Amino acid sequence: MDPSSLAVHIAHIAEKYVVEATGSAEHPLGPEDVALERPKKAEFGDWATSVAMKLAKPLGQSPREIAEVLATRLAHIDGVSSVDIAGPGFLNITLDKAALGETARHIVHKGEQYGRSDALVGETINLEFVSANPTGPLHIGHTRWAALGDSLARVLRAAGAEVTSEFYINDAGSQMDLFGESVLARALGRDLPKDGYPGDYVEQLGATALAEYPTLAEMTADEALMCCRECAYREQLAAIRRSLELFNVHFDVWFSERQLHVVSTPEGTSLVDQSVDRLREGGHVFDHEGAVWVRTTDFGDDKDRVIRRANGVYTYFAADAAYYLSKKDRGFEKKIYLLGADHHGYVHRLKALAGAAGDDPEHHIEILIGQLVSVNGEKLSKRRGNIVELDELREWLGTDALRYSLARSPADSPLTLEPDVLLAKTNDNPVFYVQYAHARTHQVGRNADAAGIDGSGFHAGDLVEPSEAELLTALADYPRVVAQAAELREPHRVARYLEDLAGSYHRWYDACRVTPKGDEPIESVHHSRRVLNDATGQVLANGVQLLGVSAPERM
Repeated sequence: MDPSSLAVHIAHIAEKYVVEATGSAEHPLGPEDVALERPKKAEFGDWATSVAMKLAKPLGQSPREIAEVLATRLAHIDGVSSVDIAGPGFLNITLDKAALGETARHIVHKGEQYGRSDALVGETINLEFVSANPTGPLHIGHTRWAALGDSLARVLRAAGAEVTSEFYINDAGSQMDLFGESVLARALGRDLPKDGYPGDYVEQLGATALAEYPTLAEMTADEALMCCRECAYREQLAAIRRSLELFNVHFDVWFSERQLHVVSTPEGTSLVDQSVDRLREGGHVFDHEGAVWVRTTDFGDDKDRVIRRANGVYTYFAADAAYYLSKKDRGFEKKIYLLGADHHGYVHRLKALAGAAGDDPEHHIEILIGQLVSVNGEKLSKRRGNIVELDELREWLGTDALRYSLARSPADSPLTLEPDVLLAKTNDNPVFYVQYAHARTHQVGRNADAAGIDGSGFHAGDLVEPSEAELLTALADYPRVVAQAAELREPHRVARYLEDLAGSYHRWYDACRVTPKGDEPIESVHHSRRVLNDATGQVLANGVQLLGVSAPERM
């Protein structure tokens, strides 16, 4: 029995008890109200729940008294071997070994689909992350968001959500002109403009622009700037796409900020123009001293925001508004933004913007703020002189090590990468530890094939060793972990689970043999263990896939 099914049974029994105690079914209990945890020690059972303690206060009863009733009823569920009460009212549940053993066969049957659920079916999500200016290579900060964002998209899809991953191209504004001026200066052998973009990559872009437009020096200043800006923009955006694809990160949509400013109606208005009118229709726009304002304080912002200055020039907030409304118009119920550590100020204004657009700021928009990441001992970039780039990190540490290490910590915690650890082929390296466990399952499988052990003689009741119960319980927990990671927007939960699972597998490997020694006969237990071995390999493969990491069969 998997924990999701167990939670359904517990919720049903607990709800029935509440109805008996109160005579009312006004507040039904669901599986989401039942918290299941794996006890720290195997002798305490397979699962523990505090549901009796949760019910005690609203019912005005002793948690121990409630636990005694629930324990008796839970013990009669098929697949439950025993239920013990611990402490003030914890319920420790031990599953029937044969029922638990069936988990292995179920996983092998489900294959790549094991762990996927309908927990978030019906949710339509736009997930925006990275969203860098196309004026230079992606750096270490973008790298963390690329790994986290792509992993989150995979986890959300595994939980049944319909997810569109989106890259917002910041290709409008003065920074693009400054980028173009920098490339033009390098193309013509001139000094960079004030605050221009340095680096060898700008030299290379200048050479590319000159090759495409040999008469740059003879053009007018505006024409030359336009040619260099557009050429450099195209080349740099293509480089960003290549970097992300090599990092195993795919975007469904590349949304250009320029689209927001293009005239798109017979009346000569752009999406930015229309956004002001739409917000005004909602009653949240007012005029003051010639400027147009959005009353974002109605939705918890610390101050109202100018959307169009008195001189008629739109602020960045106007583009934010038009972009949010574009997502809404494209049918995305939920919009998730993954922003860097320097974007804390955007949280209130974006939520206020959602409210002004007629959405519920607590439901339709989520903003995740990531913290900084550094590299222990890393030298500065050769090309930029001050930034560690994604391509450099990937070439140095490898996609698997980099993606796994960036995804295994909560987004809101600072992170330091340790190259010596990530390059080591030891158990101290988390990604090596997990991948080695997967490779070991395939080596065990190859040995079993050679011995004629194919799992056809599987019998769930054979898997009774303590290490087998531990491993089976861990495997059964995988769907819950994935669903929880999706609901909480925390893909690091999958990584930490995989490390625990790898540990359980290695302990089982040391304690139990799949192939018999020497001339010992092949028995049903060997077939059963072969299935358990293959089930573990399947879950490890499914898990690392959610993190964008490979599952090697040999190491």
